[in-house]
Amino acid sequence: MPDSKRDYYEVLGVQKGASDDEIKKAYRKLAKQYHPDLNPGDKNAEAKFKEANEAYEVLSDSDKRARYDQFGFAGVDPNFGGGAGGAGYSGAGGFDFTDIFDSFFGGGFGGARRQNPNAPRRGSDAETSVVVSFEEAAKGCKKNVKYHQIESCPDCGGSGAAKGTSPKTCPHCGGIGQVRINQRTPFGVMQSVGTCDHCRGTGKIIETPCRTCDGKGRIRREKTIEITVPAGIDDEQVLNVGGRGNAGANGGPNGDLHVFVTVRPHPIYTRRGNDVWCEMPITFTQAALGADVTVPTLDGKVSYHVHEGTQPGDVFKLKGKGIQSLQGRGRGDQYVQVTVEVPKNLSKRQKEILSELESSADDRNYQKRKTFFGKLKDMFGD
Repeated sequence: MPDSKRDYYEVLGVQKGASDDEIKKAYRKLAKQYHPDLNPGDKNAEAKFKEANEAYEVLSDSDKRARYDQFGFAGVDPNFGGGAGGAGYSGAGGFDFTDIFDSFFGGGFGGARRQNPNAPRRGSDAETSVVVSFEEAAKGCKKNVKYHQIESCPDCGGSGAAKGTSPKTCPHCGGIGQVRINQRTPFGVMQSVGTCDHCRGTGKIIETPCRTCDGKGRIRREKTIEITVPAGIDDEQVLNVGGRGNAGANGGPNGDLHVFVTVRPHPIYTRRGNDVWCEMPITFTQAALGADVTVPTLDGKVSYHVHEGTQPGDVFKLKGKGIQSLQGRGRGDQYVQVTVEVPKNLSKRQKEILSELESSADDRNYQKRKTFFGKLKDMFGD
């Protein structure tokens, strides 16, 4: 491994004892910050994105994390612990102390139920991320996403053995992946169960490993698939794509693919639940006299009549112009908050017209002003 490679915990900015949730939260933050779609052409951001993905791939997997914690980068090297022994380091010789209690309470060796090492096991879930626009999130879309998937080796069919050969039952454990261990203690000889050193718990010996996968039975490849982003998806939600995760073991089903969604901020709209909000400026004259204005919506432009005497901050609603519910039931509304723009750079004639307006106006034209000064009069008695 290169000397320049940074510690995975340092990459994600978490402590070594961080919980799974802390690791996932840290990864999402970095993935969102450095995603190539949000940083087009930025090679530094692209490198940091790949670095975060590599760190998360290891630290989110309990087995890989344990190997990394114990052996560093060597523990997650593809060539580490491979070969005829089978599926990598598994703490050979470690004890299952549950069986010590079985010995005390009558279980004895073989009394406890042990998982068959060759039983079908579901594959782990894979993860990736996708960036969509505000409109794509609201309306739904198709997107291509890339991710790394562990799949069965095509050359050995997942057995780990070279073509023309097959794994053999381990003669030391009889194919169960565990062996009986007698341990002398002050209380006498006690029996426990440890992982078989010869097959590392797989129950099988691969005498001639497959060259393609180095006897592991699985390989890691980059995949690109098209996914459907449903209408109504929100920022930081997760899409689950069934059966697109990592390959299972011993004929078990694939895991799922989790796609973390990032929605780009919109220059005009903000989202509140399934409602869309925006601010729209109108002129002083439009607010005073009323006017027909053009309002942008997710469905295109619509016409709306602003009533006479509209005040800054007034809000009007366009029913059904919001975002589709993710469950497909109903649609939100669009709320438009009015801002009244006070004119600048007035000509002499324009100033004269406004002065005439001001001199002709009275309390009937300015109700809020009348109320305010009425309260002042009550306060100070003037």
